[in-house]
Amino acid sequence: MARIAAVSKNGIEVGIEHDWVKRIDKNLYEIRSRVSNNQQRGLYFHVDGPRYIIMHGFTKKREKTPPREIKHAKELRKEYFCNRKDK
Repeated sequence: MARIAAVSKNGIEVGIEHDWVKRIDKNLYEIRSRVSNNQQRGLYFHVDGPRYIIMHGFTKKREKTPPREIKHAKELRKEYFCNRKDK
């Protein structure tokens, strides 16, 4: 939660500079946290204004973000925007 608060306060660009955030794709980001040897990741996207949605999290075991996690996040993002009531 502290990492989310830091990115919220300082912005994505500062998060990228500090390696807290990685841009995966257009409007798809990975927030990073590490506790001991466990690398926790959360994939999220921008909705509007100051609002972002963290779709899901996972424990990262390799250097690269698993393609299945990226695919799943893109599907969730697409579903969200297709089902928005305020289109």
